[in-house]
Amino acid sequence: MTEPAREPLTSYRRYPEEEMRRRARSFYEEMRRRRTVRDFSAEPVPAEVVEDCLRTAGTAPSGAHRQPWRFIVVEDPAVRRRIREAAEGEEREFYGGRAPDSWLAALKPLGTDEHKPFLETAPVLIAVFAERYGEGPAGARRDNYYVTESVGIATGLLVAALHHAGLACLTHTPSPMKFLNTILGRPERERPFLLLVVGYPAADATVPVLERKPLAEIATFLP
Repeated sequence: MTEPAREPLTSYRRYPEEEMRRRARSFYEEMRRRRTVRDFSAEPVPAEVVEDCLRTAGTAPSGAHRQPWRFIVVEDPAVRRRIREAAEGEEREFYGGRAPDSWLAALKPLGTDEHKPFLETAPVLIAVFAERYGEGPAGARRDNYYVTESVGIATGLLVAALHHAGLACLTHTPSPMKFLNTILGRPERERPFLLLVVGYPAADATVPVLERKPLAEIATFLP
């Protein structure tokens, strides 16, 4: 078997401990300002900013380096309207009886309901798809591995990159989302993962008063 090509690791940078502490704290302080937004301005966003944020998402690790993520950027108002109509159809069923009472109770403090105007107001929608398998030579099926985990990591990087660039976003997951394959013309092998709503917050945007769990509740340090 031919050995895979290798190259020296030249991109890694090691910092002095004090600089590491400063960078870690600075990034945390930046990300703790991130909030999910539901009130968006219709103001356009620079295309190159979105493109670079997507490039950042593409640096995520993935199972067997298959990179099974597909990001479909939607700006056309007519397409965004179709997505809103389809999503609100699913959401009406969700809030109208599909969701258990416990789930609805958990959502109540967030003030969400079946109405999703942000899908039309925000200038950019990014539909994230998880590619279950790809195509190899001559159209042969090529399985992907750890698809959900890989796409989740890439999406997390994308959310962080958008915030770092000065944009707000909302992760929207109507269920089921198969309508996205139809509207966006995506193949059966791609499964809708989520919709990312992207733009600037509206001038009068508000967010729920929330508390994030402290470190002691999300991490355990074993001796």
